[in-house]
Amino acid sequence: MARIYEAEISGWGNYPRVRSRIVEPFTYGEVKDLILKTTIPRGLGRSYADQSVNGGGYVLRMLPLNRFLHFDENTGVLRAEAGVSLEEVLRTFVRRGWFPHVTPGTKYVTLGGMAASDVHGKNHHREGAISEYLTSLTLLTPEGEVLTLTPEDEEFWATVGGMGLTGVILEVGMRLRRIESSYIRYKAVRVKNIDEMLATFDEYDPHYTYSVAWIDCLSSGKDMGRGVVMFGEHATVEELPEKLRRKPLFYVDKLKLRFPFYAPSFLLNDLTMAVFNWLYYTTHPTYEGFVDYERFFYPLDAIDDWNRAYGKRGFIQFQFVVPESETMVRVLEKIVKHGGGSFLAVLKRMGKQRGYLPFGMPGWTLALDFAIKPGLFDFLRPLMREIVKEGGRFYLTKDALMDGAIFRDSYPDFPKWYEIRRKLDPRGVMSSDMSRRLGI
Repeated sequence: MARIYEAEISGWGNYPRVRSRIVEPFTYGEVKDLILKTTIPRGLGRSYADQSVNGGGYVLRMLPLNRFLHFDENTGVLRAEAGVSLEEVLRTFVRRGWFPHVTPGTKYVTLGGMAASDVHGKNHHREGAISEYLTSLTLLTPEGEVLTLTPEDEEFWATVGGMGLTGVILEVGMRLRRIESSYIRYKAVRVKNIDEMLATFDEYDPHYTYSVAWIDCLSSGKDMGRGVVMFGEHATVEELPEKLRRKPLFYVDKLKLRFPFYAPSFLLNDLTMAVFNWLYYTTHPTYEGFVDYERFFYPLDAIDDWNRAYGKRGFIQFQFVVPESETMVRVLEKIVKHGGGSFLAVLKRMGKQRGYLPFGMPGWTLALDFAIKPGLFDFLRPLMREIVKEGGRFYLTKDALMDGAIFRDSYPDFPKWYEIRRKLDPRGVMSSDMSRRLGI
């Protein structure tokens, strides 16, 4: 029987915090019975803001629906319930020589959440978002209809990236890639400024599937944009040194640290961030070798509850994509000049992305974390309008600040998406605080 209770919940940024009625269904029938009032599905809660909270309504916490249903060893297609976590996929299949084609920066997400966010990774510029590797979705509409969707259906492309607003994803079909080892052939290049960083991307991107950069966003002047650019490729057994060949495939289950409390707000200042950034920069020299996939793809997962480092007020992640590197550099300059810093500032190259609400486009995406402080929103909102004027947009899974006008200006296929949504959900049952904020 479904478990129902009330709780104060939030996204990963701990902002905003909203009291909601939580429902944990154990069968598809219970899910169908519960789509009666305003509802939004929720997995592990790793969207950053109000995407999977629903003040005054219900939140369907899908974690009990977490069974593997079928795996085809010939094609690599896995079919599983939406509540299965990426961590469990890795635990089960890495040892067998399979890995997701696309992975976000944390393994603590569900397959349903990955589809609803159409997640991207360090290989978007070459291999696209997760939707390119989804073979099917089983969708329960608010009208009680169960649809099996494939990439041939327009409802499929409205559901991927649709933030749970077209219905409840019950099952996901996802194609995995074959790997020979659990290791990544890794190259790190420490760079002195943003120009050197962009040149490093241009030099090495053709030779690696994965690329990402960490930026010291407190550096300024001739040092602005200094950081570390990291490249990776799945290593073959033949490439590995002899001692690693003995056990090339293994699941990494490392001992984790835990951030035990919310950090006091006085610890979040330019001095402490400058110390952190200096330590990161100086301890990450230019290097080439082999690292396990956990260290390359999920470094922050080594610390449970790391979001507490930003204090009880919480934080937002400000992630945008723009078509031109010059625009990205101008935005970075304004952020550096404003101050406030960010422990996490990540730059990636992006490629094409299908769908009606795609975040990705050929260009560059920059993601920064900001602790919530007085004046932050007043600084960021005008900057958002400038980014949209330059042809950019913001990642729905991370956004906390967009209004309806900015959203519509940056997602030109919204009218078509909305038409499909209304067909699937004519009563407007699927609803979240984010959807109401954006007027969708």
